[in-house]
Amino acid sequence: MVDKPIQGEKRVFMTGNEVIAWGAVAAQAEVMYGYPITPQNEVMHYWTRLAPKFDKGFLQTEDELSAGFATIGGVLAGRKCFTGTAGPGNTLMQEPFSMAEMMRIPIVGMILQRGGPSTATVIYSQQEVTLTTFGGNGEGHRIVYSPCNHQELFDYTIKSFNTAWKYRFPTFLLADGYQAKMREPLVMYDPEERGIEMVKPEVTLGNGMEKGYYNHVRNTFNTEEELYDIVMDMENEFQRVAPEIIEYQEFDCDGDMDVLIIAHGVVSRAAQAAVQNLREEGYKTGHFRPITLRPFPVEELRATAQRAKKILIVESAIGQLGKLIKEALHGLPVVSDTLYRPGVGITSDEVVEKVKAIADK
Repeated sequence: MVDKPIQGEKRVFMTGNEVIAWGAVAAQAEVMYGYPITPQNEVMHYWTRLAPKFDKGFLQTEDELSAGFATIGGVLAGRKCFTGTAGPGNTLMQEPFSMAEMMRIPIVGMILQRGGPSTATVIYSQQEVTLTTFGGNGEGHRIVYSPCNHQELFDYTIKSFNTAWKYRFPTFLLADGYQAKMREPLVMYDPEERGIEMVKPEVTLGNGMEKGYYNHVRNTFNTEEELYDIVMDMENEFQRVAPEIIEYQEFDCDGDMDVLIIAHGVVSRAAQAAVQNLREEGYKTGHFRPITLRPFPVEELRATAQRAKKILIVESAIGQLGKLIKEALHGLPVVSDTLYRPGVGITSDEVVEKVKAIADK
């Protein structure tokens, strides 16, 4: 058995699902629990190829509910565990994800979005933003990264494990079917060789037994006041650490702008290509990209949006990112327009055409 899965830096060309599996190995994950669903399947497939080589574990459960709760069990036992799913599976997993939120269990989920509602398509969408960022019952005390390319799939897979275990909030890598299936070059590396200290997992339930007591982590409360106190404690802690977690990217946002394009994930690539083309034609445009969808970069977006005459929200959904943006910009006198294409890829040409129509009015 090889001591280090990745030694030095390796330039590779592979699918996004394969990248995620390698990223989890690099992050020192120990066990994956999962159930098949497209377009996430190959994360499981590649993990099962890598697992025997590096002393890792895998369990295919009978359904997504079982996969989510098994992941919780593994984490409670002190193992770095994760799961992956998409679409209807993401819906089913909200019950264990909500439980992990309440109990502050640092599970990691790889969400490869597909088209909805229900079974819909097995291909692509950005229609799981609301579901992943706020989940089912509860207040959405969770962390969500939205990568835009394969290098970020690798980087943020590693970061997801560190973030989850450091802050003890469920953490999600929210990608999509396009990223899952397409091939792209990237550099893989061992994080510790780059000076990234990996947060060590620890036993949750049994961590006091050697001292004569049992650590009881609660998921249910007897009175309304009891629940209120615990939820407000989580809210205060979430808001306290949010500035340390929030990430975003600005692309050509210097100075005043006629139009600011806001997009996330793979659609950001179309937005950035559009900005380059528009700038060459004399249109003053920029692109703001939230990398963390939860917590959302509210203050950073507000500061950038105030330098634009108009904003254009671009996403492959009907306003799921838009709701986060409009809440963040509430009260600012900024005119907004939208390019919503649920379940369909968006090209740079479509963004260019839309921006020109807005700017030329």
